[in-house]
Amino acid sequence: MSSNKKFNLEKSLAELEALVDELESGDLPLEKAMKKFEDGIKLTRGCQSALKEAEQKVEVLLQSAGGEELEDFEPDED
Repeated sequence: MSSNKKFNLEKSLAELEALVDELESGDLPLEKAMKKFEDGIKLTRGCQSALKEAEQKVEVLLQSAGGEELEDFEPDED
């Protein structure tokens, strides 16, 4: 991923979901499955990086506005 190209999180998540579906089908030859897996790892790293960057931006905005610090997200258990 080049630094001058904006990372599209939504598009990457959709691509990652499609890759997972392909891999779960079990219809790919081993070589193609390994390539898809490698592509998925790259997409995952890009998504993690984009989410971390967004979290840092929110933290900076909250601090500059005199807001509270971020707390870890804990989803409700049903």
